[in-house]
Amino acid sequence: FVLYEYVYRKNGFAFPATDCGIPGCAVLCEYPYGNNPNPTSRFVHVVGIGFKQKKVQLLSDITGAFRPGILTALMGVSGAGKTTLMDVLSGRKTGGIIEGEIRIGGYLKVQDAYARVSGYCEQTDIHTPHLTVEESLIYSAWLRLPSYIDSETKASFINEVLETIELDEIKDSIVGIAGVNGLSTEQRKRLTIAVELVANPSIMFMDEPTTGLDARAAAIVMRAVKNVVETGRTVVCTIHQPSIHIFEAFDELILMKTGGRIIYSGPLGQNSSRVIQYFQNIPGVPKIKDKYNPATWMLDVTSKSAEAQTSIDFADVYETSTLYKENIELVKQLSSPPPDSKELEFPTRFPQNGWEQFKACLWKQHLSYWRSPSYNLARFFFFSVSSVIFGILFWQRGTKINNQQDLFNALGVMYSALFFFGINSCSSILPFISIQRTVMYREMFAGMYSSWAYSFAQVIIEIPYLLGVALLYVMITYPMIGFYWSAYKVLWSFYTMFCSLLCFTYLGMMIVSLTPNTPVAFIMASSSYSVLNLFSGFYMPR
Repeated sequence: FVLYEYVYRKNGFAFPATDCGIPGCAVLCEYPYGNNPNPTSRFVHVVGIGFKQKKVQLLSDITGAFRPGILTALMGVSGAGKTTLMDVLSGRKTGGIIEGEIRIGGYLKVQDAYARVSGYCEQTDIHTPHLTVEESLIYSAWLRLPSYIDSETKASFINEVLETIELDEIKDSIVGIAGVNGLSTEQRKRLTIAVELVANPSIMFMDEPTTGLDARAAAIVMRAVKNVVETGRTVVCTIHQPSIHIFEAFDELILMKTGGRIIYSGPLGQNSSRVIQYFQNIPGVPKIKDKYNPATWMLDVTSKSAEAQTSIDFADVYETSTLYKENIELVKQLSSPPPDSKELEFPTRFPQNGWEQFKACLWKQHLSYWRSPSYNLARFFFFSVSSVIFGILFWQRGTKINNQQDLFNALGVMYSALFFFGINSCSSILPFISIQRTVMYREMFAGMYSSWAYSFAQVIIEIPYLLGVALLYVMITYPMIGFYWSAYKVLWSFYTMFCSLLCFTYLGMMIVSLTPNTPVAFIMASSSYSVLNLFSGFYMPR
């Protein structure tokens, strides 16, 4: 595919203009077959015990062009390879065998550089729930725009994006959790587009932007998409059975059949006239009814059952058509580097240096923690109540140390408190970090920051809160239990509780990073408590 890069000069900065060519792209994937023999576009190569391996070709000889200022639709029945093709073009498909060429400006694509000038809007809208709409854009622009752009230019660009995507009226609204609170589904879709657009990409890929929306919401989202196209960017959307109004908002169409082959690639025309004329000129294809949805009609007449009835292979028909030859010539023209052009490259892997990445991540973590009373306020309340209960249960036990048994009782009090509050800290952070992990995956793939910058910010932000709850525990329990009063011993008691809470909290973070989902994380955490208890040194063998 040939991808032109949009050069944005209004705010005084631009990326090199490029194009990308992919003649004859093909994807071959292995999957285990048994009870469920149907491969999916997002399948990862897994060797299953007791399953045979079978190779399936998901894409076959894909050749075409995407151009700037043109909204292109990728359509096809389920399993046709729409999302697979988009993942290959964006660099997200890494499993299986990928053949063919991807060229940018006539040069072979380098993924690190390509990721800096392209945006990918996933079908699932993944955002930090505790930020506002404007803060989400500020954060994305902070990490994805080049470091030489000053803050005033960034602010101006963010405001322009808010207006383009029609989010300026709700810019101070909290994003929230999907299906629970915050923005509506349609507003989240537009925010997903805005978060990518604020990075000033030349090319934007959108995976079914209208899925799950009613007619009104879908129209609003498509209006925002058209606004993006009008800025001169190249926009490609996968779409599944759109309405007439949504379908006719596109400029060009790439229609695919099962097996990953193209059966049409070209302009839609006024009221879809070009694509309708193309298929109606094929002998045996029924005419479209008046006021019938052209998208639905095309999917019906080119379905697998329709091909079997008419004995027509629409992919073969397309490959012998004049339209196919025109597309081949277009790809040949645009796949050669323009005169005096240079290959797209950047001096650094990330737009910002490590310190800026850390500051941005810490800023986001600070807002997320400060606006999470269900996590932070709840644990302060829990520590307050639990500390009072501990003080009542072990009232003045520290003043009654007259023999070895009394000493072990006092030791048991400290051990019980450390382990009890530690388990609570570990268990509390598991669901909180799990929510942020999905956001982190999206942001890291977009090349916003390194894992070290994010992890260090996540570790640092916990320290002031754990200092607070550790201090709260010592202030309540130390006088109630009646331990010996001296600054040295009080500080050691505080230090011990603080370090224990740090260890348990960071254990929870590590468990979340090692497990696929929250339920598994809780199971693994429960097992680790027993191991820590056994090796804590409190239970000594006789």
